[in-house]
Amino acid sequence: MKPKSATFVISASEPSQFPPPSLPEVAFAGRSNVGKSSLINALTGHGSLARTSRTPGRTRLVNWFEVDCRGMGGPAAKLGKIHFVDLPGYGYADVPIAMRAAWQPLIEAFLGERSSLRAVVLLIDIRRGVEDEELDFVPWLVEKQVPVVVALTKADKLPKAQRLPAAQAAKKALGLKRDPILFSAQDDFGREELWRAIASAAAAAEKKPA
Repeated sequence: MKPKSATFVISASEPSQFPPPSLPEVAFAGRSNVGKSSLINALTGHGSLARTSRTPGRTRLVNWFEVDCRGMGGPAAKLGKIHFVDLPGYGYADVPIAMRAAWQPLIEAFLGERSSLRAVVLLIDIRRGVEDEELDFVPWLVEKQVPVVVALTKADKLPKAQRLPAAQAAKKALGLKRDPILFSAQDDFGREELWRAIASAAAAAEKKPA
């Protein structure tokens, strides 16, 4: 299950540079070094669409990618053309305080004001589990009525016997109704399940009254 195409659209370093909300948007958020770029590349089937960095915390921009889901199997095909939006990572200690302070209003401006936002995919490293940022972030999204899909990345780094308990612990800590999705960009594990969850969340958001 692979999109028909996926292309880079634009980057923005401040809200005034955000593109017009022309397509439904699915945003990807998570701590620095959680594997956001690798996950986006795995979902789209384009290995270099989103840039991966050897220096976590250096992605300073909000990046838009146009993804054409027409022709995909299952519910994802109903998405049509959408935008994937890659948000700057958070929570990396080596990033200067001033830089982290500049990211917060940028991210909040996007998540709090975009009429085209349909869902947020929150990535959590399965080895680290839920931390303070996620405990604050998920209730904030719920308050904003933004659907959340939680993906536990780097599942291949954890023994199989420990994966389900880790998922259940994250579900309980965040008060989720649905189980987090176990994902591995390395093994292409959880890809189709995550696509289904994104399609379901986006469809539910479309049905909500304005």
